[in-house]
This record gives sequence, C-alpha cells and structure tokens, in this order.
Amino acid sequence: MDVTTPVKPLRADAARNRARLLEVAATLLAQDAETPLETIAQQAGVGIGTLYRHFPERGALLAAAYRQEVAALCDAAPALLDGERPAVEALREWMGRFVRYAATKRGMGPALRAVAGSDSSLFAETRARIVEAIDVLLAAGRADGSVRPDVDGEQVLLAMGGVWNVPDSDAWADRVRGLLDLVVDGLRYGAGTPA
Repeated sequence: MDVTTPVKPLRADAARNRARLLEVAATLLAQDAETPLETIAQQAGVGIGTLYRHFPERGALLAAAYRQEVAALCDAAPALLDGERPAVEALREWMGRFVRYAATKRGMGPALRAVAGSDSSLFAETRARIVEAIDVLLAAGRADGSVRPDVDGEQVLLAMGGVWNVPDSDAWADRVRGLLDLVVDGLRYGAGTPA
C-alpha cells in the first residue's frame, strides 16, 4: 500500500494540515533535504504527531511533496492554452516553468533516489505525467500549426534534459533562456498549417 495516499477521505481540518505540511515540506526540503521533520511540522503550524499520522517516515513525506509539486506543474499545462497565442508559446512558457522547478528541486534529487531507488515507480509515474503534459501542449501546437508534427513529449523532455543541467552561475538564467529558445525554434522548424 502507498503510504502517501490516504485510505479514506480526510476530515477538512486533516486535509488542510496535510496540504500545509506538503507545502512547507516542498519548500524546505528543496532547500535542504535533511531539514528536521520537527522544523517542517513547526513551520506548518502542526505538531510532530500530526506529521507522523500523515507521513509515517521522512521518505513518505519527501515522495508526497515531490508528487504534489510535479502534479501542480503538469496541471498547469492545459491552462496555458488560452487560445490567445500560438500553442508553441504556451509550450515555451511551460518549459521555462519546468526548468525553474527542476533547478529549485536539485537538492531533493539525492534524497529522493535514496528513499525511492532510481528504478522506483515514483520516478516512472512522475515522468509519465510530465510527458503527458508536454504531449497536451504539442497536440495543441500541431492543431494550430505552430509545432512540427513529428515530435512527441518524450523527445522534448530529452531535449530539455540538457537545459536543466546548465551549471549554476550568474549567467544561468540567460543560458537557460537561450537554450529553451533553441529547443522551441527546433519545434517550430517544419511546422505547417493547422490540422
């Protein structure tokens, strides 16, 4: 059984506590994956017992915070397709959000791998959600003619892999912006008329 998924619906106050714990955990664990659980509970405004009722151990909290952050990122993809701009521009904005998200979560990576293992269903599940979000944006781009027809979400995710691995420096934002523009130019190349 997945310890991060409640078995029965939570009372309203318990749901608020869980949501607040995840919000605080995502912020603090991104800064320092070894943040004491007591600190997370305190900043969330709950007792340590409440934290442990929702997340019986650090790994469960870390995995749940990661899943929630990826879900929020992926859920934003359809909302960017507002119809007022070409879908490729919505994709570019989403890619920028993804890279900023990935950069802020770098500190969580080793802790997540230690908890879940590199071949964990956690990573397969979140990767599938990310590819699905990209595919939604690509489909809209193919429909409005702003994206080439022969690219899929997996390819775009692989192309973005190089972008979020840009080393930290004062020029990080400019380098990332330039690389994302290069990826988007490649997605526009050969784009046709709306399907």
